[in-house]
Parts: sequence; structure tokens; C-alpha cells
Amino acid sequence: MRTAYRDELAALRRQLADMCGLAADAMGHASNALLQADLELAEQVIADHADVADKWRAAEGRAVRLLALQQPVAGDLRKIVGALHVGADIERMGALAVHVANIARLRHPEQALPDEVRGSFTEMAEVAVQLARAAREVLMSPDAEKAAQLREKDDVVDTRHRQLFAVLIDREWRSGVCSAVDVALLGRFYERFADHAVEIGRRVVFEATGGLPMHKKLA
Repeated sequence: MRTAYRDELAALRRQLADMCGLAADAMGHASNALLQADLELAEQVIADHADVADKWRAAEGRAVRLLALQQPVAGDLRKIVGALHVGADIERMGALAVHVANIARLRHPEQALPDEVRGSFTEMAEVAVQLARAAREVLMSPDAEKAAQLREKDDVVDTRHRQLFAVLIDREWRSGVCSAVDVALLGRFYERFADHAVEIGRRVVFEATGGLPMHKKLA
């Protein structure tokens, strides 16, 4: 009986890791669609989100069944409760990738990003995807030390996000109000995507130690 229970816990973790990989792929594809004005790729990201949502419902159902049938305590309870939080974070990451793809689709065939911010978004996209892939790795092989390091990588996205606002309020901005709104929204989408990846790391730390590292509160 306990062997079956452990197998279910392991399967739940694999489901979450697979979801995290899909979210990383989604943001990578959405970013390429944004930077290259690729309508087909943007539409693929939007259509594929249903798969992430389906996987989240399946993982959530498995976690709830484990709570109801096994009545776990201590470390196992942290793992299952943590899985519910992690799954919600990953689903939001996938949704944020869809938001990026939606803007790319809305502005097609034009470029959504003015030249003066393209470099910042290229870097933010790269780091955001790296964070999601790192989150997948710590889910697969829970390592509290590596999980805690995700926050440090997030600093790059936070810095670029702040710099975008400096660009937007500069008197030299010549790309108009509509473009400024797009840039502000996109910056927020990438910042929140990275925050959710960091939150997954925090949950892994919690599972391993019973304590949570300091973190930036998600809005």
C-alpha cells in the first residue's frame, strides 16, 4: 500500500515537472512570436495552452485524492500541499505566455516592440525561460539549495522591468501611447512569469526544510 502511495507521489511530481517544461516552451515560443512578428507561432501558443490547463486539472485531482485517501502528515503533507500551489503557479505561467502571444497576434503584421526596447525584451525572455527550465529541474530532483538560487536569477528580469518604465516616461519616447501600453503590459507579463518560477523554488525549499526563504510577494 505504501509503495503505491509513493508511486503516486512520484507521478504527481513528474506531472508538475512536465507542466513546467510546457510553460517554458510556451514562453519561448511566445517570445519568438513577439520578436519576429510570427502569427502562426503566436496562434500555436494560444491553442496549446489547453494542454497545460488539462494537465493541471489532472495533477490537482491526483493531489486531492492523495490528501483525502492517505491523510499524509509532516513531509508528505508539505509535498502534496506544495504540489497544489506549484501547479497553480505553472498554470499561471502558461497563461502569461498566452498573454504575450496575444499581443504579438494583435499587432501582426507589425512589430509589437519598438527598436529601443527589443534588446531588453530579448534578455527578459531568455532569462524567464531559463528560470522555468531551472524550476522544472528542481521539481524533478528536489534540491533546496538550487531551488533557493532561482531568486538570484530573477534579479535580471526585475532590473529590466524597472528600466522599461524609465524608457517609457522619458521625453524621448516617440512610439506613441498604444506602443507604451503594450510595452508596459509585456514587461509585467515577463516579470510575473519569472516570479512564479521563483515561487516554485520557494515551495521546493518548503517541502525540504519546512521553512520558506525570503521572497517578493506576488501581486
